[in-house]
Amino acid sequence: MSEASELSGRHPRTESTHAAFAAIYDWNYEPEIDELRTLYANALERQWIALRDLAWQGGIDREALTRTFSMGGIPIAETRFWQELPLEVRWNVARTSAAFMLSNFLHGEQGALMVAAQLVNAVPHTDGKFYAATQTLDEARHVEVFAAYIRQLEEVHEISPGLKDLLDSVIGAGSWLHKAVGMQVVTEGLALYFFRDMRNQTREPLLQQLLTYVSRDEARHTGYGIKYLCFVVPGLAPRERRELSDFAFETTRLLMASRAGNTLRERVLAMWRGAGVDPGEALARLAGERDLIREQLARSGGRYGPVSGFIIPTLRKIGLYDERTAASFKEMWTATQGAEAAERYAASDAELPEDLEAWVNEGA
Repeated sequence: MSEASELSGRHPRTESTHAAFAAIYDWNYEPEIDELRTLYANALERQWIALRDLAWQGGIDREALTRTFSMGGIPIAETRFWQELPLEVRWNVARTSAAFMLSNFLHGEQGALMVAAQLVNAVPHTDGKFYAATQTLDEARHVEVFAAYIRQLEEVHEISPGLKDLLDSVIGAGSWLHKAVGMQVVTEGLALYFFRDMRNQTREPLLQQLLTYVSRDEARHTGYGIKYLCFVVPGLAPRERRELSDFAFETTRLLMASRAGNTLRERVLAMWRGAGVDPGEALARLAGERDLIREQLARSGGRYGPVSGFIIPTLRKIGLYDERTAASFKEMWTATQGAEAAERYAASDAELPEDLEAWVNEGA
């Protein structure tokens, strides 16, 4: 048996997707986009080593993870339903649910690793290539660190269908602009929002530390997309800008679909059932504490959520949010969450933080 066959036998869980795009040389080696060159220098200075710089020796604090458990940003640990469950049941639910959520973060980071490597080839400016090279290393480290943490909980769960569709779409995009919008703005932007939110909610020390390091990297990655696209988008033809806006909306829709829908809900409820919780009773009890959950979400800044509170302000900043795009988002919210929620989200006056790294450090 050949070495390749042996490797395939040991690692059978692989899958391929189409990834054709143009690779671009840039024979000008002088700085052209100073903000990207500065971002590259910052990235070099802030590298960290996952297995050296995190406090792995203490393991996971089971009590802290259980006491501050949240699911998709919903502070379940604050509810009477959660606090009345037996301690062992709470740990099993928190452990399996955290492994499930972090597994999708892990899969998303692998997709980001692949796209960052593509951007080294595909972007037309040397400054952009330099920064994409540092991001490729960042993403490899994120895959490493999430996989290591999940191993201390249980096992890696399979990727959600919506997230897989999104990653396939961005990896397969032929234009570097589409890759930058789909990954740097939408995927990295939502990841940054969720990582910071989870970091601020959990009191599990290792997870807090991990998410703080990762979020600081993600702040640079999102900043790269914003700075680069602000430099390029104003020069695009109207048709190119419309296509890019449409792609931004579609990737956002796919990413939100990866966190919703009956299939995902059934997987979560099946995990809860396996951990000793009756799903029907859990949903009924949580519905009865809806006001408490809303209050906690508002207190943590979750009034509008990641799309209207972060992605749309980003698209507005880079010039990819117009009346057409706004109508598409409102239609999506109406179909998935109802007219009242759609009006509330559409009325968001949220602004993108000026300093993303300072915003990440709030609550660290």
